[in-house]
Amino acid sequence: MCRFLMIKSEAPLKIKNFLLEFSEACRNRKTPDGDWQGDGWGISYLGDNNEWNLYRSVKPIWEEKKEFKNIPESKFFLVHARSSSFENQKNFLEYNQPFISGKYSFVFNGFIKGVSLPLKISGSIGSQKIWNLLLELLKRENPEKSLATLKEMILKHSRNVQALNIGLCDRENLYALCYYESNPDYYSLFYTNNSSISIISSEIISDFDFRKLLAGEVVVL
Repeated sequence: MCRFLMIKSEAPLKIKNFLLEFSEACRNRKTPDGDWQGDGWGISYLGDNNEWNLYRSVKPIWEEKKEFKNIPESKFFLVHARSSSFENQKNFLEYNQPFISGKYSFVFNGFIKGVSLPLKISGSIGSQKIWNLLLELLKRENPEKSLATLKEMILKHSRNVQALNIGLCDRENLYALCYYESNPDYYSLFYTNNSSISIISSEIISDFDFRKLLAGEVVVL
């Protein structure tokens, strides 16, 4: 149960002001069970060499505002603020998103119980397993189709899916799957898209005209 923000810009931009607003939204937002979004955070961004760069921390995002100015300009950013569902999974830097592999960067929030997939997927925690499953699907399908297939697999092979929200970037487009069965005030995703900037976010930030994704919808920006 986390928060994420994805930005695609026509021209390189500094993300500091977006991060300041997003971090305060994370500080003020509680999960459906009353927990915080303070179990670490991370950001991925494309460098001048068109490769993903990554910064992650186990500190709450709102306690790391001094780091925001150090994030360079880029056309693509993925930001994730973590709320761990289990005490024994906190304070592990490698569990903090975004996750990156090749041209892809990934973020997730949701809550799923009783997953029993018909194939073996590597990963120590749920978000890693979902990421690795998506990577397998991406080997044979495009991102939009892969997200739809992943949703159907998780729904079919899980006891309960409270929410399954995924953000993905392939260095060209932003993709998002929004699915929830409860707590729409928390699990809804929002997006805005114009000629200069595209944003997908768990929180409405800045003075943009945001639209809410429907439950089950996949959007490509």
